[in-house]
Amino acid sequence: MKIQWSPLSIDRISEISAYIARDSPNAAERWVHTIFDRVEQIQDFSESGQPVPETNRKDIQQLIIANYRIIYRVEPKMISILTVRHCRQILPDEDFDHA
Repeated sequence: MKIQWSPLSIDRISEISAYIARDSPNAAERWVHTIFDRVEQIQDFSESGQPVPETNRKDIQQLIIANYRIIYRVEPKMISILTVRHCRQILPDEDFDHA
C-alpha cells in the first residue's frame, strides 16, 4: 500500500521538530526518524491504528507515538497521512475534510 503525506502533515512535522530542536537537535532528529519509521509500518498493518475520537469515521485512524498522534485515512490502495498533532490537541474538521 502506498503512503501519501499531505502538505499539512509535512508542515506539522517540520514545526514540531524545530520546536524539539530548540532544546535538543539530536532528540528532534530521533523523533522525526521514529515518526517516519512508524508510518512505514502501517503500510502492512493499515487497520492497526486507533479510532480518532473527534470523528465518527472508520477510515480516519491514528497512531499514538509518545505525546503525538499521526492521523491518517485508509483508502483502498493508499494511506494518506493527514496531520500530526500533540495528544492534547483536538483535531479540527478541516484537517481531515479537505485532505
